[in-house]
Amino acid sequence: MALIAGIEEAGRGPVVGPLVIAGILIEEEKEEELRKMGARDSKEISPKQRELLCSKIEKTAKDIVIIKVAPCRIDKYGEEKINLNKLEGMKFAEVINHLKPDKAFIDSPDVNLVKFREFIKNMVTTGTEIVLEHKAENKYPVVGAASIVAKVTRDNDIKELQKKKGFRGSGYPSDPETISWLREWLKTNDEFPDFVRKSWATARELKREKKQGRLLDFFAKIKKKPC
Repeated sequence: MALIAGIEEAGRGPVVGPLVIAGILIEEEKEEELRKMGARDSKEISPKQRELLCSKIEKTAKDIVIIKVAPCRIDKYGEEKINLNKLEGMKFAEVINHLKPDKAFIDSPDVNLVKFREFIKNMVTTGTEIVLEHKAENKYPVVGAASIVAKVTRDNDIKELQKKKGFRGSGYPSDPETISWLREWLKTNDEFPDFVRKSWATARELKREKKQGRLLDFFAKIKKKPC
């Protein structure tokens, strides 16, 4: 009985929270079950539906692997000149090596499919056939299932940050609430907390903004001093 895996990530672009990579292993015959339940790109599904589907996927899957890459690790990889594409490729290989499927379907973050497939294959220790495509989450239900599990996992992590750390927002740079919270944090702190990707352009720009504000305040005070 052939085993297939779907691999997908959630949280590639946010300035807050982890990058989550999920791998779903199923018997090939069960892929139609995933299709019927509506497993597809998590971005096309409401949060409530994702939660319901995630529970069904967990019951259908033979195995599930979830890898979380913390913001500090993402920053560290960046310092080592390992970009997000390479980082994801490394983690995809880890998932394959753990699940050991006959065939793995992956949504590619890299435009060069041939080169990226070879990058992954060089780290895979099994005889797994790798199928790498763009928008794979809407073509292969098993990848859609991985997309849903990854998204639900990351969303739950963000909820924990909101509950325990007082964070507000989704974590994405395009979210005004996220940017507002980050600015407020810097008003009373010199550095961002460890759940922020400090190497991200958004975080660096906000720190420059704070520094510039301090300089303007400094020069304003000098001008006010009597000669």
